[in-house]
Amino acid sequence: MSASIREDQTFTKISAADPVFASRQFEYCKFVSCDLSGADLSNILFIECVFDDCNLSLANMSGAGLQNIRFKNCKLSGVNFSRILDFLLEMHFEGCILDNAVFYKKKNKKAVFRDCSMIETDLTEADLSDCKFDNCNLHRATFDQTILKNADLSTSYNFTIDPDNNDIKKAKFSVHGLPGLLTKYDIKVVN
Repeated sequence: MSASIREDQTFTKISAADPVFASRQFEYCKFVSCDLSGADLSNILFIECVFDDCNLSLANMSGAGLQNIRFKNCKLSGVNFSRILDFLLEMHFEGCILDNAVFYKKKNKKAVFRDCSMIETDLTEADLSDCKFDNCNLHRATFDQTILKNADLSTSYNFTIDPDNNDIKKAKFSVHGLPGLLTKYDIKVVN
């Protein structure tokens, strides 16, 4: 195994300055309780990795590859995912803080966002077809020409989505989510 490739390892409580990040590829690795805030993770390939209880706020992921990555209970505030590689991109988020994150023009079809805070997250022109937003706070999240075909937002809340400016064909919303779809009409939905 090359020193630039790490496989099947668990890294616990490491920081952004740890020399382990001299490696350029991580496969089937787990990162637990790591403080990677502001880390330079650019051009690193992560394959089938799990980040659990990590702080990745404002991490630089330009040119990084994220292939079937799971983020659990992580803080990812301000991360610009628009700069990561598109090749085999697959990310899932559970219990994460994604406030002010950017997914501009990213294709992350079938992703799961579960119990996430996505306040002021930029989802402009992202392809989120078949995604599940389960119990997510989407307050002031930007949906602009976003593809949400077959997406499930039925348990999420605080979103504002313009049906004329986004592709929401066959997307699922609850009755409680209707005000977020009608905001531009300046009408009130009452029970």
